[in-house]
Amino acid sequence: MNVLTHTKRRVTIAVIAAVGLSLSAFAQNGQKFTITGQVKNPVAGKKIYLEAGQPARRIDSAQVDASGRFTINNVEKDGGSFYQLNLFGKQRAGLLIEGGETLQVSADLSEGAKMPVVSGSRNMEFYQKIMAVEQEMREKAKVWQKEYSEANQKADVKRMEAISQESDAANKKAIAAIRQMIPDMGPSLVAIMAINYLNPEEDFTLYENLAKSLDKQKATGKQARLFMENVSRLQGLMVGSVAPDITLSDPDGKPVALSSLRGKYVLIDFWASWCGPCRQENPNVVRMYNKFKDKGFAIYGVSLDRDKTNWLKAIEKDGLTWTHVSDLKYWQSAAAQQYGIRAIPATFLLDREGKIIARNLRGQALEDKLAEVLK
Repeated sequence: MNVLTHTKRRVTIAVIAAVGLSLSAFAQNGQKFTITGQVKNPVAGKKIYLEAGQPARRIDSAQVDASGRFTINNVEKDGGSFYQLNLFGKQRAGLLIEGGETLQVSADLSEGAKMPVVSGSRNMEFYQKIMAVEQEMREKAKVWQKEYSEANQKADVKRMEAISQESDAANKKAIAAIRQMIPDMGPSLVAIMAINYLNPEEDFTLYENLAKSLDKQKATGKQARLFMENVSRLQGLMVGSVAPDITLSDPDGKPVALSSLRGKYVLIDFWASWCGPCRQENPNVVRMYNKFKDKGFAIYGVSLDRDKTNWLKAIEKDGLTWTHVSDLKYWQSAAAQQYGIRAIPATFLLDREGKIIARNLRGQALEDKLAEVLK
């Protein structure tokens, strides 16, 4: 089922952030911060924990008093990080802390209560708005999934398509709402988090503007530097840029460089045997390869598989007779990291000189482009 694909990807990003992915944005080492809170219906005899990192590790704790109040005092050493507040394992609240803040947490642990509310900084003000958008999408997703399953059981294709269109439209509206907030966030932790909801191909100007703002502010924290480096790398992956070279091993263990295919139009195809949409697209790719291979078209297939046997079986079963490479490192593939791959299938079409002339073309769009350049 393709419904909710984009929504799930966006949700995943926020969940990763919420469980404590460090986003060091500014080098203001050693600044104290305070978290105070009021908890309704606390769990007797248990503590509240401040957690960081992934997987989450406990770095501080507090006991709730008889009136449900607690206080945590700690030090932000990296100039800005994501934390999470673990409320007795029943609720969690994401915290964006640069140092120097006093954050206020209001939580109700009764059944069916809303998620905790955190105030006290501009970062948290925007973060709460993003989480409100996220929660609304989660609730809608539950309804869509139920309705889609029911329509699927009845083979009601028309209703399934309508649900898909509805979810896509809602997702676009949610992303647009977040996109609209980003310019007002300035060079901040929440901006670095929020921009991950956007597609860099469609919103690269916003990526560039945030990177320039961070650079102008002389942001030296770890994640600010990583973000600026990532934007610099993405600039080299835009249409018109020479594609970065890749050298990975083929099924026989022989290193094969992408640059060895210079002189041909080359489709870099990021895929995997476990990727359903990739396998569904393979018949189209096979057809196009057979149609254009004698006109100077080649494919450089980069697999994100972990298991070599599964990789080779998929190549054989799908009839993929072009160049294949992999380091069998899943999402940690060197090529996937180099090309910023966050979802597959993903493609880059290169001209004879190795310049990127199109990205993520599939089906008829890819065939039309190949017909255009190989006429």
